[in-house]
Amino acid sequence: FDSGPLDRYLSAAVGDDAKIALDLRGAFAASARDLSDLMRRARCDANWHIAALRLKGLAATFGIIPLIELAEEAMAGAPGDPAVLRQINKVIDSLA
Repeated sequence: FDSGPLDRYLSAAVGDDAKIALDLRGAFAASARDLSDLMRRARCDANWHIAALRLKGLAATFGIIPLIELAEEAMAGAPGDPAVLRQINKVIDSLA
């Protein structure tokens, strides 16, 4: 997975400050993991959909196309789909 869009966003936001960029990358990954966890724990279609929509919005803010596409796949598919959750977590892990 190419984390170029996130790297470019962080570079534009903080310049050459590697520590702040690392902190922001960690905050992004933590937020994405929280949303993935909400999806995993969703007990109804609406909660699944809302968490996936929020994940899509977060990913769109940083231009993370694979995560946007997976969130859309989650919204279009069956709530609780373990395969899409695994893929989402794989992308998040690659960004952290």
